[in-house]
Amino acid sequence: MEQKKNLLIFILAMGTFSILNTEVGILGILPNIAARFAVDIPTAGLLVSGFALAIFFAGTTMPLLLSKMERKRLMLFVLGFFIVCNAVSLVAPTFEVALAARIAPAFVHPVYCSLAYVIAAELVGPERAPQAAAKIMIGVSSGIVIGSPVTAFLADTFSYEAAMGFFILMNVLAFLGTLRFFPAMPVTQAASIGSQLGVLKKAKTWVSLFVVSSVGAALFTVYAYISSFLLDVTKLTSSELSIALFVFGISSIAGNYVGGRLLTADAKKTALVYPFVFSAVYLAVSLLGASAPAMFLLLVGWGMMNGIGNNIQQHWIVSAIPEAVGFANGLFISFGNLGTTLGTTVGGLLLGSFGFAAIFFGGIGFLALTFAAVVLRVVRYERRDAAPAEVVEA
Repeated sequence: MEQKKNLLIFILAMGTFSILNTEVGILGILPNIAARFAVDIPTAGLLVSGFALAIFFAGTTMPLLLSKMERKRLMLFVLGFFIVCNAVSLVAPTFEVALAARIAPAFVHPVYCSLAYVIAAELVGPERAPQAAAKIMIGVSSGIVIGSPVTAFLADTFSYEAAMGFFILMNVLAFLGTLRFFPAMPVTQAASIGSQLGVLKKAKTWVSLFVVSSVGAALFTVYAYISSFLLDVTKLTSSELSIALFVFGISSIAGNYVGGRLLTADAKKTALVYPFVFSAVYLAVSLLGASAPAMFLLLVGWGMMNGIGNNIQQHWIVSAIPEAVGFANGLFISFGNLGTTLGTTVGGLLLGSFGFAAIFFGGIGFLALTFAAVVLRVVRYERRDAAPAEVVEA
């Protein structure tokens, strides 16, 4: 039985990998796309920004609207839709067609990802839910780490069609695994849309969403400019940069695993300590960034902090509204993307005005806001919620 559960969680992680691979892998072939469709790079970038914008809006609506649909069929629908849209992108005659085929599946992206977290948690039970979520997060991180370099290699070595074919292959494998191994999963106790939307009336929900966005901003204020930092400050060569980013990516995946363990053991303590540890890592990178040997060591810690941060984001909102877990995961995806946008924007402004040192202090500033919001939730809302139970015990 345990092996079957692990297999199903692996298939869910593969599915999230195939979807994140489609989302992020496009970054590695923007020049190829620009050349293929005779557009400039900023125009080709609409394939990235349009996808992200669609995810932001869909994350707060689509998981909610489709929450009563039988789960296996829903997963197969999403994966099948990605297959079709990627196939259209592969043979698209114009940029406009490619753009439409690119943005369309983004609207169901949060549906699969939020459902993957929900099903994984249900398979193992509430006590091990953070560890199950960490395994799904590994699929997300793997898609981010592997997607861009693999598609870039395929496009440069073979063709644009080969890169798009890789997206389709991953989607097909996840589709077949779901079709073969997942049982029918009817929704037996679906909460009404009104009751799920009701969680937005809770102050605790918004404090938790603030943590989701502020952690995302703390990550991307600096991470968005990691390549430039390593080239301009650490003075790495192009080949060394690839190795450094690989080290960072693998460390981030390890951080997902560690984060799941830490949150299972003590979620509050993990969330309270995290901003201080990550701030120390940022300070160390800002001070020692010119040393290549030091940076390769620090990239391990930095990557792990990124991975743990992703786990905290997901757990913090889901634990705030356990009565609407699917909706909570959709909110996590939307507000995580909002934090990414905010951090990238703030980091760009700081970098342009004050240089690289400023982006680390920008990241630390967002971590300070994260700590304040975590304290507010723990002190004001969780202690208050626990008070009746303490009275009963007495």
